[in-house]
Amino acid sequence: MIAQLAADGGILPAYQFAADQIQPASLDLRLGDVAYRVRASFLPGSTTVAKRIDELKLHEFSLTDGAVLETGCVYIVPLLESLALPDDIVAAANPKSSTGRLDVFTRVIADEIRGFDRIAAGYHGPLYAEISPRTFPVLVREGSRLSQIRFRHGHALLDADGLRALHARERLVDSDNADVSEGVAVGVDLSGLGPGGLVGYRAKRHTGLIDVERRAGYAVPDFWEPIPARADKSLILDPNEFYILASKEAVQVPPGYAAEMVPFDPLVGEFRVHYAGFFDPGFGYAGAGGKGARAVLEVRSREVPFILEHGQIVGRLVYEKMLAMPDKLYGQGIGSNYQAQTLKLSKHFKA
Repeated sequence: MIAQLAADGGILPAYQFAADQIQPASLDLRLGDVAYRVRASFLPGSTTVAKRIDELKLHEFSLTDGAVLETGCVYIVPLLESLALPDDIVAAANPKSSTGRLDVFTRVIADEIRGFDRIAAGYHGPLYAEISPRTFPVLVREGSRLSQIRFRHGHALLDADGLRALHARERLVDSDNADVSEGVAVGVDLSGLGPGGLVGYRAKRHTGLIDVERRAGYAVPDFWEPIPARADKSLILDPNEFYILASKEAVQVPPGYAAEMVPFDPLVGEFRVHYAGFFDPGFGYAGAGGKGARAVLEVRSREVPFILEHGQIVGRLVYEKMLAMPDKLYGQGIGSNYQAQTLKLSKHFKA
């Protein structure tokens, strides 16, 4: 259906789609050939993104041969995909999983929008990526994929009754007393799930750069500090540090459904979980090579130290019904990196 939307003129790529660009429930978005460093993040509101770039840009540079995006800076990059959506199709974007695990803060903006990552029905115009590396400098180039976009028709979100019925049929999480009232509750695992009893990793500062196209090219100790489990199954988050943790629950997304993580409650603690990526049909699903998979949590603490406890709820998975079954599921011959994962860093690091 995504391919058909493009064939009908609803998606307008500058170049032909790459062979693996259409995912089971989303489309990867590609960076264009130029980037602009701007003074600050912005929403265009009642004007165009191009006009705001002219007002805020510090300099521009080519991505044709690759360029480094520095930490603490904000960049705007026109995307190779633009849209001419029908009046009954809306779109929503999200960082790809690997983008979030590198702590690269990425959002999609468009002309005259008043919210990030949300494109209204009937939108005709270009798309842009706002990119701000938070922890590691990254090397990107034209065609790099940091974001993905979904297209929705009508009301796809399952309500509480629909979610409970789906859980009864498919067992969405491996918990005997799962809370599925407003999305599947996801807690943090601090028992020592990872190799050698690790609960997670904390990012190092002042590291080398990471080429976003390079797989298994970097040694973990050069970029990450392993965090062993504590006897009391707790973890103190240090202010302004970035952590990779994992969910206590093993989750799955059945064929015909997709999922997305949403914040549990912004008032439950002094930390933020950066939810990167959508959960495609087949994620963790036994029929697609999984036996449930942990949701990897990208956690950044705020201004004060905060204690996380084992099992503490940090988010909820909401499920949506697909309009049609995808040709291939996540984990079935499409280069999926995180099927049946436990605690796992991004694909850029050596296992």
